[in-house]
Order: sequence, then structure tokens, then C-alpha cells
Amino acid sequence: MTDAKARVLSPEDELRAQHYRLLAHFLTAAPHARDLQMAAALSADEATTLGRAVNALADAAGKTDEVAEGDAYQELFIGLGRGILVPYGSYYLTGFLHEKPLARLRVEMSELGIQRNDGVKEPEDHISSILEMMAGLIAGDFGEIPQERQRSFFAAHVNTWAGHFFRDLSLDTTSNFYAALGTLGGVFLEVEEHALRLD
Repeated sequence: MTDAKARVLSPEDELRAQHYRLLAHFLTAAPHARDLQMAAALSADEATTLGRAVNALADAAGKTDEVAEGDAYQELFIGLGRGILVPYGSYYLTGFLHEKPLARLRVEMSELGIQRNDGVKEPEDHISSILEMMAGLIAGDFGEIPQERQRSFFAAHVNTWAGHFFRDLSLDTTSNFYAALGTLGGVFLEVEEHALRLD
């Protein structure tokens, strides 16, 4: 991260950044009880697909617990050798880890002044890292980033694979909570793609 002062956000951009950070949070590590309580308290407009996905996540969060979701996170993303899902851009795009998509991401991170956080061992193309980067670009964490650069980052490093990842997550039966998170992620990225295309 840089020390750039975050800009004042429009309500729409604030909501975009919050969605990215919510998704990233639950994909970074297994949730604690307070995380699930926070998710269970979410509420959104049932008239929209995105709102219904948020409410479904809240409902699932209220019906589970830290132990169950800790086990689910382990099975989904870590496993013995590997999890059910491999949440890295390089893997989704090439079938292997540490490939050209990761190299291209690192180049763009350098250009944008995005630094890897100390203590993070995962490659930078982990889904949670990518989503955090998008939130930071929107919020101005890396300085004033033009909308066009946000759009190009999304197109190159998010839209190429994250939708496939979220669809896979939504269809997995390991955890109702993580399936709901997958549905929310997929719906949100569809909304985001449409909004960025129109801007």
C-alpha cells in the first residue's frame, strides 16, 4: 500500500469499494464469529438481483457458525495438497500457478504504486488480493486513479477469470454460506462490468 490520502467518494463508488472489500474479507481467511454476525446483519433492496444476493448471504450467515465455516474454508481453498477451488488468476487462466497472468499483474501493480502487504505469503493474483486492489483503486488508496485505468485493471485482472471462480464457488455444496458468497460475487461483477462499460 502507499500513503496516498483516500479521495472523497461518491455514494456509488463507496458502495462499490465496500462490495469488493466484503468479498475479499471472506476469501482471505476463514471467518470468525463476529464476521458472520456482521454478514448476518446485512440488508439490501429485494427488488434488485444484487440486493437479493446480499440478503441471501445474510440469511446463510445467520444459519452457520465459525467452526463450520472454518472447516468449509479449509476444504474449499486449502485442503490436503490443494482445495476444491484454486483461487488464483494464473490457475484459472492457464491451469498453472505463477504464470504470465501473475507476471502481468505485478507489472501493473508496480506502475500503479501498489505494494504487496508485509506478511502476505500468497501470490498477488489470489482472488482476495485482486478484489482488495480494485477497492483500493476506487477509494484512492493508491492516489487518484482515472476511471479508465480502473476499467482497464478490471478488464485485465478481474473480469478475465473472477466470474468463473465465483460461479464455481456458488455451485459447490460444501458450504451454503460460501455458495451464497459466490452468488453475490458473480452478481456484483456483472453489475460492475455493466457500470464500467457505461461510464
